[in-house]
Formats: sequence, C-alpha cells, structure tokens
Amino acid sequence: MNENTLSMRLERVAAHVPAGARLADIGSDHGYLPVALMRRGAIEAAVAGEVALTPFQAAQRTVRENDLQARITVRQANGLAAITPADRITAISICGMGGETIRDILERGKAHLSGSERLILQPNGGEQPLRLWLMENGYRILSEEVLRESRFDYEIIVAERAEAVSYTDKELYFGPLQMQARSPAFLIKWQHKLRHKQKTLSHLARAQQALPEDKIADVRQEAQWIRELLTESHGQPVLANEPEIREP
Repeated sequence: MNENTLSMRLERVAAHVPAGARLADIGSDHGYLPVALMRRGAIEAAVAGEVALTPFQAAQRTVRENDLQARITVRQANGLAAITPADRITAISICGMGGETIRDILERGKAHLSGSERLILQPNGGEQPLRLWLMENGYRILSEEVLRESRFDYEIIVAERAEAVSYTDKELYFGPLQMQARSPAFLIKWQHKLRHKQKTLSHLARAQQALPEDKIADVRQEAQWIRELLTESHGQPVLANEPEIREP
C-alpha cells in the first residue's frame, strides 16, 4: 500500500470523505490517505496528525515526496490536538485503532470539535462503546459497512452531529444500519463472532476458579443476540447451544 494504491479498507474510508473536504486524518501513519485524496483532487486541504515520532516522520516524507507541503500539514500531536480552528476542518478520519481508543480520542479532544465535521471512523473492534459515545454526544450514524480484508473483518462508521438520537442495546452492539442492511460481509462477521463466543463459553465452563456472574451473563446474552440475528437473516445456520456453566 502507498499513496497511489490504498488498501481496500482505506479506499472505503476515502469514499466517505465529502468532495472538497478539509480533512484531518488522525493517526495518519504514513499519510497515505490524505495524500491519495489530494492527488485525486478530492479534498481541498488536510492535516495529518501523528503522536509517535516514526510515523510522523514517515507522513512528512510522503507529503514532501509528493510536493504537497502547501496543501497538507503534518503535525506531531496527541489525537485531536493536531487540529486548530484555522484549519477549518470539515471531516475527520480516525482509522486502524480499537473502538475504545477512538472513543477516548474523541472524548479528550471535544474542545477541538466544532460539531460540524463528518466523522469517518474505522475501528478495529470495540464498535459498541464507540457507537455509545456517538449517541451520547449527539452524533447520528449516517453510514456503516463491514468489509473483510486479509482474513480480518473491519467496520467503517460515518457519523455527523444531528438531533438527539437513541439506539437500543442491540443497535449499539450490531450497528443500527447494519442490522437493517444485513450484508453478506456483515453476516459472515457475526457467524465468526458466534463461534468465538461459544468457544469462550466452553473455556469458562471448564475453568476451575470462581467466575464473575456478570461476565458470563454478558457473553451468553451476546451469543443469544447473534444467534437470533443469524436465524432471522435468511435462515443462516446456528451453532450448537452453549455449554452449561456450573456455579462455583
């Protein structure tokens, strides 16, 4: 992957960046996303933010090699601290981190948000707490998708500030729009997740030490939700019931 050929994951993220946007790419790594979008004439300006020195220097190098220093600013900063009001940012992308990490970046950086930006988020797991943060902070989810690349399932969540929105626990877990669309990639992801949940329950059933009841209950509830979702979705096969977990 480079600024000429983005990964499938970053191509899907790029597709959600509005034409002519002023983009802040937080955790930009090599800066491939903003540079690719700028080379395509898709955005007006960009900030590439990186907290670690090595990727910060890599992003500087990518911008310099493409002669885009006048259009893309590379800053070493923690999270949204890379953004200033003068940047007039209209879209923020945060990709390739855990959902909890993205949530924490947004929470710590609230002072840097004007509320008019589009958020294009690509969490590596932890989508549920990220969706909860969006809901609690007045962001409506406009688009969601699942894609599979290199044997991993990735989600992209696009949100904008809107009127107050309320999602159910199930919608926060699966994604409100994902639950409606139920794409093949989405169903395959949750088939994999169900297998993982049932393995977890098997391990818990064999564990010798006392087990926290709330943890067991949470895993059981999630497995039940997934089973119901797959059963409702074109008769997807459902795996065997969870093993019985004896109380300590």
